[in-house]
Amino acid sequence: MNDTLTYDSVMTVRGLNLFYGEAQALFNIDMDIPKHQVTALIGPSGCGKSTFLRCLNRMNDLLGNVSLNGTIELEGGVNIYDKHQDPIQLRRQVGMIFQKSNPFPKSIYENVIYGLRIAGENHKAKLDEVVELSLKRAALWDEVKDRLDQTALGLSGGQMQRLCIARAVAVGPEILLMDEPCSALDPKSTAKIEDLIMELRGNYTIVIVTHNMQQASRVSDYTGFFYEGKLIEFDETQTIFTKPTNQQTEDYITGRFG
Repeated sequence: MNDTLTYDSVMTVRGLNLFYGEAQALFNIDMDIPKHQVTALIGPSGCGKSTFLRCLNRMNDLLGNVSLNGTIELEGGVNIYDKHQDPIQLRRQVGMIFQKSNPFPKSIYENVIYGLRIAGENHKAKLDEVVELSLKRAALWDEVKDRLDQTALGLSGGQMQRLCIARAVAVGPEILLMDEPCSALDPKSTAKIEDLIMELRGNYTIVIVTHNMQQASRVSDYTGFFYEGKLIEFDETQTIFTKPTNQQTEDYITGRFG
């Protein structure tokens, strides 16, 4: 990590090691995640970037045989792996958008408010307000406002992914994690998601895993390069792509491997 970087961080990772059984997948990761910025995680397949992303809202807890040590703290010094920390509440605060869109077989309206329903919110005026605001934030309102009661499964792939972003936004998160959110989309839908990321950055902290280096350079403010489970370099995106300090980073950026 570049020690000369100065910014407000929303999450601090120190000495993070993760194991799948006996096999170590992440090695001594240190990273400060910049607040209200977009951070891209890049690196070849299997380098640990998605595994690291899933550590940030404890999604790896849902897998068997995973152990880790080190600390991940939110602002205020709250350790997200503290035994008193509720992972469900954490995932409201740190939302996730997956590689493959996963709308529920419900109406568009019910998809957006799913998290609020679980939390016990049933006031219709409040729910209506959240649906409209969330769909607008996900740049989807104008396309679906006249069919909110129709199934979400009738949407296009790009619309489904934006619906999943609306669903994540609806519960009021601080951080949005995106695991290759455009990898299954066509170029037009990808452009819409990228535009959306740029719009959301002022209200949310976004961490995106992407295999597309052009995408990383377009949408992110900071970039971390992972290789074989290690964070090789973390810096402002412009620096990573124009004058990286590590030879491995330069070799990957210039296409010599990966």
